[in-house]
Amino acid sequence: MRSRIVYSTGLGSLCPNCRRPVRECVCPNGVPGAAKVTAVRVAREVKGRAGKGVTTITGLPLSLADVEALAAKLKKRCGSGGTVRDGIIEIQGDHREVIVAELVKMGWPAKKSGG
Repeated sequence: MRSRIVYSTGLGSLCPNCRRPVRECVCPNGVPGAAKVTAVRVAREVKGRAGKGVTTITGLPLSLADVEALAAKLKKRCGSGGTVRDGIIEIQGDHREVIVAELVKMGWPAKKSGG
């Protein structure tokens, strides 16, 4: 019987598509991030941040190093700080329009999600 892990700090990096640990990835050909991109979602979140909003970018089928490089480009473009957590890019502030335009210019099928 397999038990479901509720919380663990030892999982390592997660696949950006199936959201499983890279060693348990179920993407085609066993390559993390090999699934087709349907849409990159750009949203604004304030939950758990004491009312301070961040713009999140999800759905990027890239390796962790590529996600971090893209995050650096987007942070420079927005003139803001940010981070990468579990393959999700977080940019401080509400920069949804700028980020969607920048991602579309780079060739990603980006969409604004949320309110």
